[in-house]
Amino acid sequence: MCGILAIFGCIDNSQAKRSRIIELSRRLRHRGPDWSGLHSHEDCYLAHQRLAIVDPTSGDQPLYNEDKTIVVAVTCLSGEGQSGAHYLLIWNCSPLPLRDSSVIKRVNGEIYNHKALRGQLKSHQFRTESDCEVIAHLYEEHGENFIDMLDGMFSFVLLDTRDKSFIAARDAIGITPLYMGWGLDGSIWFSSEMKALSDDCERFVSFLPGHIYSSKTGGLRRWYNPPWFSENIPSTPYDHLVLRKAFEKAVVKRLMTDVPFGVLLSGGLDSSLVAAVANRYLADTEAGRQWGSQLHTFCVGLKGSPDLKAAREVADYLGTRHHEFHFTVQEGIDALEEVIYHVETYDVTTIRASTPMFLMSRKIKSLGVKMVLSGEGSDEIFGGYLYFHKAPNKEEFHQETCRKIKALHLYDCLRANKSTSAWGVEARVPFLDKEFINIAMNIDPEWKMIQPDLGRIEKWVLRNAFDDDQNPYLPKHILYRQKEQFSDGVGYSWIDGLKDHANSQVSDSMLTNASFVYPHNTPITKEGYYYRTIFERFFLKAAARETVPGGPSVACSTAKAVEWDAAWSKNLDPSGRAALGVHEAAYEVKET
Repeated sequence: MCGILAIFGCIDNSQAKRSRIIELSRRLRHRGPDWSGLHSHEDCYLAHQRLAIVDPTSGDQPLYNEDKTIVVAVTCLSGEGQSGAHYLLIWNCSPLPLRDSSVIKRVNGEIYNHKALRGQLKSHQFRTESDCEVIAHLYEEHGENFIDMLDGMFSFVLLDTRDKSFIAARDAIGITPLYMGWGLDGSIWFSSEMKALSDDCERFVSFLPGHIYSSKTGGLRRWYNPPWFSENIPSTPYDHLVLRKAFEKAVVKRLMTDVPFGVLLSGGLDSSLVAAVANRYLADTEAGRQWGSQLHTFCVGLKGSPDLKAAREVADYLGTRHHEFHFTVQEGIDALEEVIYHVETYDVTTIRASTPMFLMSRKIKSLGVKMVLSGEGSDEIFGGYLYFHKAPNKEEFHQETCRKIKALHLYDCLRANKSTSAWGVEARVPFLDKEFINIAMNIDPEWKMIQPDLGRIEKWVLRNAFDDDQNPYLPKHILYRQKEQFSDGVGYSWIDGLKDHANSQVSDSMLTNASFVYPHNTPITKEGYYYRTIFERFFLKAAARETVPGGPSVACSTAKAVEWDAAWSKNLDPSGRAALGVHEAAYEVKET
């Protein structure tokens, strides 16, 4: 949970510019409330907002190669030997005098395979134990073509003072947020959050995940090109043990921390599996003895909601120290403006799900917890959304999962990162581990198809992988529980309350004339119109609204659902309850 804002080509080194940098840095303080500072040298400025996760008492080391001609600024989820931070970097493209006061002072990262990479770089001298220092040396060895060697979550900018070139890159899936912008003075900006550049850049866009920007070529190119990205349909046979072991490895990787942590537990399949695997690991390792063998789990919902009930059942089975957080519909409505400011979107489903997560993160932080594991990504990888019941064949099923994964940075990754980082909490997502994704997405999609006649419900391959009668991870009825969309699971009256509130704020005539007021991504519901008005108050420029995914918020937010079954077009609401004979619970649970 951290980020970076770099500006290249900035020639203003006045006091006014310094004051502006401090102001921009304050907009990012929620991401790193533990410490802040501003470093400057001539036309190079560095303001940072630090969140200490691993090794909280240190982390003040610049990252160079041996002769200090290559400087790396990394922003990732915190990894071994480092502490989380948020960076505001302003550089010109001229060589910088690499003295203590003029280079990056705080670096953090989560490069899981950094020890293996160090073993491949034996001819290089390492100055720190930072997992991100390998980046400078990999660049020396391989130039710009080293990024796919990294196993982790990251956004970084690297400056090569030898030829005044720089690169910027984002992790494979876009777990860490990153934006790219351009100033009127010819400067190029990179920022983890839009709010730090939206006033100062004439144009900005969401930096594509799995891509690198090179000043040598002046454009983006994709560095993440796994086989399943192509048009070819995977044909690897399903092996439940291979899938299970890959996921267990992904969870264990993310338990590197020197601060209290826990798991976000909704009681659904994905979060329950994360909790089950983490719980087993903690019971048998030094990590468990460090924090106590009892894993902490967290759930949020309206009183009596499906998630609260399901999560409590899972927590009792696993024996975790469980924390329930309740909120009311009015409390959620009151938080909407803050939520939209932090998540930087007007997408209906994202805001619905972000609000409970935002409220829960505040409670979690108040308990002294800084890091949590979460279950995002599973539905995209395995076709867990209920409209996948209608997929006509394995080819279309696979292509749709690919499309969903490629869009994660605009939806679930954005929500998970920004909702938690709003309160200085870091969310780690094991389902989006690069190695696990490659294994899961190379499975012949015929195995993922929903086939009731064979007893295969959505995400059957994942459920089956953890269906162990000898040493069960979860009870069968939990392991095979149907998906409950997060914004539904926290309480069905949450969505109903949002709609009622929006109806009271947006008149019929306002919605009728929406296309004139908002010609881009015109809202088609009063709820969508209401969120749009809040978003536009915070982010005025056209570039800001264009960072939000296009098209109206229809059922399942995808045209593919309508293509597979025309009946879906009748549903304007993206809730799981609109799943037309697929969603079993429907309106069974209704709070008062």
